[in-house]
Amino acid sequence: MAEISPQPVASGADRLIVDPGLLAGNDPVGLITNFTGVQRDLRPIAAGLLDAGLKLTALFGPEHGLQGTAQAGFTEDADHDPLTGLPLYDTYRKTPAEQDQQIEDSGVATLLFDLQDIGVRYYTYVWTMFDLMLAAGRTGRRFVVLDRPNPLTGLVAGGPWLEPGNESFVGRVSIPLRHGLTVGELADQLNRTAVRDQLGHPVELDVITAGGWQRGQWHDETGLVWIPPSPNIPTLDTALCYAGTGLFEGTNLSEGRGTTRPFETLGAPFCDARLAAAVTERGVPGVLLRATSFVPTFHKYAGQTCHGVALHVVDRTAFDPIRTSCVIMEVAGELYPEFGQREGGGTGVDNPGSTSHALDKLWGSSELRDRITARAPLEPLTSPPTHPSTWIATPALLRY
Repeated sequence: MAEISPQPVASGADRLIVDPGLLAGNDPVGLITNFTGVQRDLRPIAAGLLDAGLKLTALFGPEHGLQGTAQAGFTEDADHDPLTGLPLYDTYRKTPAEQDQQIEDSGVATLLFDLQDIGVRYYTYVWTMFDLMLAAGRTGRRFVVLDRPNPLTGLVAGGPWLEPGNESFVGRVSIPLRHGLTVGELADQLNRTAVRDQLGHPVELDVITAGGWQRGQWHDETGLVWIPPSPNIPTLDTALCYAGTGLFEGTNLSEGRGTTRPFETLGAPFCDARLAAAVTERGVPGVLLRATSFVPTFHKYAGQTCHGVALHVVDRTAFDPIRTSCVIMEVAGELYPEFGQREGGGTGVDNPGSTSHALDKLWGSSELRDRITARAPLEPLTSPPTHPSTWIATPALLRY
C-alpha cells in the first residue's frame, strides 16, 4: 500500500474562501450546510464566505438542522441563521415542489453544497444533495459541491445495491451501501446517471475539490478535526461501524441509540452473553466483541436493561462492517426466537406509496429480511469489498 503523505487536507470550502475566484461569477449564492460546514479553524464557512466577498444570501439546512440539535428523523424550526442573520430554508421532508419554491423564494443563482458525508448510502446528507441537484436542474440553477474527504477512505466500496421499490430518503437511487466516493465524486456520478435520467439532462455541476486528500487517507490522517456529523455518530469508529450496524435500525435489536456508543453497542432485553461469544467463534476480523449490558436513555427499549455486544475495532482495514453485522444477525437468529425485523417498520414517511419495510430500505431489497425470517444463512449475502472504480460510470470520475 502506498505511503500516505502527512500534508494537511484543505476542504473545498477552505479553498474557496482563500480563492473566491474558484467560483466564477458574482451572482447570489445559497449554501446547503449545517454545523459540519466549518473552516479548518472550525469557524463556520458561511461567515468565511461572506468575509471573502462572496454574495451569500441564503442558507439551506438538512436533517438534524443547521445547529445539529435535532435527533434522527427531525429538524429544527429556525428560519434565520443566528450567526450571519441570513434566511434559512429547511429542506428536510419537503416535497420537490416545495424545494423548488424555496430556491425561487431565495433568489439565488447558484447552490453551494458543504455537508460532511460518511460514505454510506443510508446516510441522508447525500440524498439532500441529490434532491437539491434535481431542484437546481428544474429551476435553472448551477450546483457546486465544496468537497470534503470520505472519512472511511476512498478505497473501499461494497454491500448490496438498492432494488426498485425500496427507494426512500435513505436511498433515492441504486448505489452500493458503502459507496467509497467523496460527495463531489458521487455528485458527478449521480449527475451523469440518475439526475440525467430523471430530468432528461444533467445539471450544471462544478466540484471544488479537497486539496491534498489521497484515497487511502482516513479522516484522522487528514489534519481535519472530526465533528460528529449527526448526534449519533460521535467518532470515526462509530462511522465505520455504522456502515454495517446501521442495518440494525430495521431490526428489534437496539443499535445503541441512547447510549454513549451508538452503533458500536447492540442488544435487546432478550439477548445475553452468548451473543458475543458465538459471534467471536465465527472469526470476524478486525474487531473484538465484548459482552455488555446497557440501558438506553431513549429510542428502542428506553429505560430497559439490554444485553448484547460492544464492538471494538482493532484493525480498521481488516474490519468489514457489513459482513460483521450479517454474522451478528445470523447468530442472533440462531440464539433468540424473538429476533426479527422492527415492529412498525413499514411505509417511509417521505414515500407514502412505498410498502417496503425499514430493513428493506436500509439493505436495498427484501432479501436480508426474508432470510432473517426464514432463519437462512446471511453470510452468502456478503461479498468482499471492492475499489469504488468498479461500480461508477467511468473511473475518470474519481477526482483523487
